[in-house]
Amino acid sequence: MRVHVAFTPAEAAEAPIGIVVDVLRATSTIAQALAGGYRRVLCCGEVDEARALRGEIGDGLLAGERLCVRIPGFDLGNSPSEFAEAAGETVILSTTNGTRALVTAASRCERVLAGSLLNLAAVVAAARESGEDVAVFCAGVKGEFAMDDAYVAGRIVELLDGEGTDAARAALRLARSFDSAEEGLRASQSARNLLNAGLEADIAWCARESSLDVVPRFVGMHGSAAEIAR
Repeated sequence: MRVHVAFTPAEAAEAPIGIVVDVLRATSTIAQALAGGYRRVLCCGEVDEARALRGEIGDGLLAGERLCVRIPGFDLGNSPSEFAEAAGETVILSTTNGTRALVTAASRCERVLAGSLLNLAAVVAAARESGEDVAVFCAGVKGEFAMDDAYVAGRIVELLDGEGTDAARAALRLARSFDSAEEGLRASQSARNLLNAGLEADIAWCARESSLDVVPRFVGMHGSAAEIAR
């Protein structure tokens, strides 16, 4: 198994299996939503697309953020704790970085999984089943490198224990430089943005390792939205 890490969305990477990481917070929220009882999460890159999609399907909770702030008129934000108990079947999610990364990965890989610390063990086990090559896609922040996503990528590389590219080995070294998951997340600009927005509790929530036994999978496109389900 060859394992590669794309640290930013602009990096060209392809593999049979793609794992998208936006630990603070989109992929953590998606994992929590499916574990909490939602049947699917429809990931939209743009706010207008999310609103139009709800009008098209006739139901679904609108959720998401821009710059850590809940989108005006949306039912929910992007804090995983908001999704611990399902209030319907469908979440229509649009975030600053993560939902775009999922849509991009879906165009490059045969199978796409949403990874976070919350479902770390489950996602790694699912990726290892076939023994095929894996590419880990870090959502980053507005196209730039994000320490928190790179940390989680390194943890995935460590547990996959495959033949790592230089980028994968770099992610592994980065992850091993921190004493704990929360320390790795808190070292990032993403965490500082959440602190400034009064959302410090989200950092600790997203740092809980393997607390959810759920593997969010890309199941197809619904128009321009990527549908993620168990």
